[in-house]
Amino acid sequence: MAIGERIRFIRNLRGMTQKWLGMAIGFDEKTADVRMAQYESGTRTPKENYVADIANALDVSPKALDLPNIESYVGLAHTLFALEDLYAIQIGKIDGEVCLRLDKTKGTTYLSMFDIFHAWSEMAEKLKSGEITKTEYDQWRYRYPELDATGQWVKIPSEELSDAIVKELNKD
Repeated sequence: MAIGERIRFIRNLRGMTQKWLGMAIGFDEKTADVRMAQYESGTRTPKENYVADIANALDVSPKALDLPNIESYVGLAHTLFALEDLYAIQIGKIDGEVCLRLDKTKGTTYLSMFDIFHAWSEMAEKLKSGEITKTEYDQWRYRYPELDATGQWVKIPSEELSDAIVKELNKD
């Protein structure tokens, strides 16, 4: 998720308009909404000082607006928070142990993520039981969903469209 998408998501979560947020960080009233729209659409990227100001106005850490970053524990935490926002992933406890789980109330997002998690779980179990090697497991992960033999994965809409176009073009 790009920084503009994160800004839009959190701004909407806070019930703010683009104009209000733009004015809150110091843009002129006449251009505040246009400038924020540019950031949110990705046509412009806010400079570091504006990112800090936007984060402050949204009452979030600037890291919450960053592109996913797993180079640090804090960056990973904010990546996980973004996954919670978008993909029905929740943190909880099962038998006193902290775990990530899927939120069943999220409809099709839940179903798509369930299929992915189910396939991942099956392969992890095969690794644990010795049915496959670590190399085979890693190959599956790095080539997912191409090498997925579980049949559980779901293509993203743009991939389905791309496949349909290629299929039609190959008919000739």
